[in-house]
Amino acid sequence: MLVGWGGLVLMIFVFVVPPLVWARWGFFALWFIALAGTALPVFYFLNLRFPSEPPVEPHAVVRQAMWAGVYGATLAWLQLGHLATLWVWIGLAAGLVAIESVIRSRERAHWTPPTDAEEEPEPGAHFISPGDPDPPEADESPK
Repeated sequence: MLVGWGGLVLMIFVFVVPPLVWARWGFFALWFIALAGTALPVFYFLNLRFPSEPPVEPHAVVRQAMWAGVYGATLAWLQLGHLATLWVWIGLAAGLVAIESVIRSRERAHWTPPTDAEEEPEPGAHFISPGDPDPPEADESPK
């Protein structure tokens, strides 16, 4: 976050870089880093505040913050050609939210619930299988 915002301040206010091709690419890269770095604690807090089942993994929080950077950098690029309208803003946001929701649903589908300790066999337990040469003796005590 500091690299992105600091680089933008240096580029715009200190060095007063003219808007040439490499300066524009530098702006987009720094803008992406600044927005993604700023969004990272926000998405971390939102995922803590609104937990899901299974819990969100750290790489998913980073991915969500990177979507915020992609969104901001794309809108800045579209603004150069005066193409960024309200509907473009909404459509791009809806598309990125849809992509993230599909990725999250895929992650939830691969999740397996933890096994309970009660379901696991006790150490030394013997299971009878067909063809077992010497099955354990049955307990014949009255119940």
